[in-house]
Amino acid sequence: MSLSRVLVGAAALAAGVYLVAKSMAAKVADARFDGMDTDHNDRVSRAEHDAATRRMFDSMDANADGKVTAAEMDAAQVKVTGRKPKRGAMSAKRKIAAIDENGDGALTRGEHRRGARKMFARMDANVDGSLTREELEAGRAKLMRRTPRKRVTRTKR
Repeated sequence: MSLSRVLVGAAALAAGVYLVAKSMAAKVADARFDGMDTDHNDRVSRAEHDAATRRMFDSMDANADGKVTAAEMDAAQVKVTGRKPKRGAMSAKRKIAAIDENGDGALTRGEHRRGARKMFARMDANVDGSLTREELEAGRAKLMRRTPRKRVTRTKR
């Protein structure tokens, strides 16, 4: 078998894997949206988003103590999605820190609700009080993107 055939086959396989992964990501995004859009009008209202926020908190609060830790958040992600967070994704600890008002490293129901409402407002690009699929996914991607750490380059002396 020639090298060119091997390379063509490898490229085709890589393209197929990419398309399957992209399709799966789109299905997850659609399921996320459809799970919140309870009146099926292709928009997620503030009330629908609040209800989804309550369900999310309850699913993460494994020991029902009214707080969610990074370990509980990570375990809930694996339980809900069947996989660990993607490499480079914002860690549970950083997600919590972003909205942890008292800095104790855990989220109360109130902190989670207020943080989710702030995120809703940021995602609502046209400020109409509801989210389209595009607003939800674009806003979520932007909010959950991990800020790259600056690398320190040292020179030898």
